[in-house]
Amino acid sequence: METGATAPVARSMHGDILVVTIDNPPVNALGVDVRRALVEAIKAADSNAAVEAVLLTGSGKTFIGGADIREFGKPPLTPFLPDVCNRIEACTKPVVVAIHGAALGGGLEIALSAHYRLALPAAKLGLPEVQLGLLPGAGGTQRTPRLIGAQAALDLMLSGRHAGAAEAAKLGLVDRLVEGDDPVEAGLAYTRELLQAGARVRRTRDATALADAEAQKAAIEAARTETAKKSRGLFSPLKIVEAVQGAVELPFDEGQALERKLFMECLDSPQRAGLVHAFFAERETAKAPETRDAKPRPIGSVGIVGGGTMGAGIAVAVLDAGLPVTMIERDDEALARGRRNVEKVYDGLVAKGRIKPEAKDAVMARWSGSTSYDSLAQVDLVIEAVFEEMGVKHAVFAELDRVCKPGAVLATNTSYLDIDQIAAGISRPQDVVGLHFFSPANIMKLLEIVVPAKVSADVVATAFELAKKLRKVPVRAGVCDGFIGNRILAVYGQAAHAMMEDGASPYQIDKALRDFGYPMGPFQVSDLAGGDIGWATRKRRAATRDPRARYVQIADRLCERGWFGQKTGRGYYLYPDGARVGTPDPEVEAIIDAERARAGVTPRTFSDDEIVRRYLAAMINEGANVVHQKIALRPLDVDVTFVHGYGFPRYRGGPMKYADTVGLPKILADIREFAKEDPIFWQPSPLLVELVDKGADFASLNK
Repeated sequence: METGATAPVARSMHGDILVVTIDNPPVNALGVDVRRALVEAIKAADSNAAVEAVLLTGSGKTFIGGADIREFGKPPLTPFLPDVCNRIEACTKPVVVAIHGAALGGGLEIALSAHYRLALPAAKLGLPEVQLGLLPGAGGTQRTPRLIGAQAALDLMLSGRHAGAAEAAKLGLVDRLVEGDDPVEAGLAYTRELLQAGARVRRTRDATALADAEAQKAAIEAARTETAKKSRGLFSPLKIVEAVQGAVELPFDEGQALERKLFMECLDSPQRAGLVHAFFAERETAKAPETRDAKPRPIGSVGIVGGGTMGAGIAVAVLDAGLPVTMIERDDEALARGRRNVEKVYDGLVAKGRIKPEAKDAVMARWSGSTSYDSLAQVDLVIEAVFEEMGVKHAVFAELDRVCKPGAVLATNTSYLDIDQIAAGISRPQDVVGLHFFSPANIMKLLEIVVPAKVSADVVATAFELAKKLRKVPVRAGVCDGFIGNRILAVYGQAAHAMMEDGASPYQIDKALRDFGYPMGPFQVSDLAGGDIGWATRKRRAATRDPRARYVQIADRLCERGWFGQKTGRGYYLYPDGARVGTPDPEVEAIIDAERARAGVTPRTFSDDEIVRRYLAAMINEGANVVHQKIALRPLDVDVTFVHGYGFPRYRGGPMKYADTVGLPKILADIREFAKEDPIFWQPSPLLVELVDKGADFASLNK
């Protein structure tokens, strides 16, 4: 028998085995129609004497990708997923799942509620709910530890990572690993084998991996301590630990009731809204107007000009994507240094046991270096990562114009400079695009794709395609000084410096922002990046600065002493003996006092709350200007930039999402209040004023 071809779940009999296939493209998500049809299929199997076993599979390239994100934020419809899982587990006939591709979130919970699990080589299993501020809410926190023990279950749930088929088999998440790519064929063979062996229903709720209660409790306590340290400020991770503790201490039904209660608490948390916003925003920024119609140019090889920290980091990102890299440096010594910078990353991975030495050798075989631009004659794309000075950039692009083949994409990694001006200096401005990587470029996810006036759409599409290959989060930006991120950074950086001169110590400001959820405060970040970078920018901008605008000179005083941060052993903080974490410096506080006196400032005290309000008001206001001037397409582009490039706490969604949460009238009122003391700096963005007048929010501009 076959049921409706377009049904989200198809059923067919293969001898005495009922094959149930989920067919809900693109990822077989667990929408309400799928949930209903699964329950009906299990009921049909139970009531049909001709059915000896059920095989559950997914069509296409995946098993079940998880919950249906189209249902996010809408009232839930029955049957709820926990009830579907319980009904599968209660089936009186053995239920076997054959997993190929993704079994994530609810998809893995469905698999865990079956009685036997088979994985094909392409299977990926995971419980990534923590990334959306949730916990697995359909028995995942109860069945997983019963099957594989508390420690392994907590590792999966707290990291949200995906386990491959081999690891899943080793952990005991699946019973068997089978070669091939046809889940129905492999699943039928396994199910017949089970039936011939007289296999009975075997419910995961009765699994015994938690039998050694003392060992499990020790694993839970270790996870709780580690989670409290690592997931500072996050809500759902400790709820996951609590739910797994319930699995150890409570009977299954009571444990599931606890899981449901904790799941609802996570659902009600404002963090979930922030994390869900970040999740959807990242999917939106990966599309741009130019990617709709234009096809990307092929990228088979990449050239990189410059082997310093940034050039080497970009080289690693490109090599990791499987592409060959040709690095250009000015002389043999600089080229050797560039190669060492690249190798250092892989040597670190070898030392940690993350890759084998042979893997490093295989990657480095794709790296080649040269001191002649002529070596770039055949590459498809070149990324320039040289010193941040317009004359230097023009010289590099003149060489690229001379040697690169027609149609090669010419990209600049400038952080601030005018890319229109760079493009105007060569004969093919249509091929020039900005690819602004963030340091360290092999680790940081953000890639600002900067779109100059004359670039052709297929070059922009190529940049987005490269981002995908490099597993970066792309954000489209227009041309201005600093693009999206660094332009806004310059403004809230000024707000932080003004507070420092007005009486808040850099150490208090850093702590207030860490408490808000940042991994580091702005003065720690400055020390990490190197104070000389900001100093160079300030000197470059000095000629165009409004003479009436306030200018705080404290940072310049530190730079004049050569105190650039970690690399010089001192900046705002002291770093004795190469320490990675700084300690406050009384000499810096003395310099700040002297600067306050010079500027005629009487210091006052700041509460942590006021520090955060001023810092974020400056960030949000300039974010509104960036959207208003179409440098960013939408507020969500600003959010993704700050979550992935500047440490903004992901669970708050980004600065524009956070502004909506607080309420735009409150943000505007703060700015107008601060403007009473400094009307030049605190000028409300026209967009912010307009939205407040209309009673609208930033989210209204994301649609």
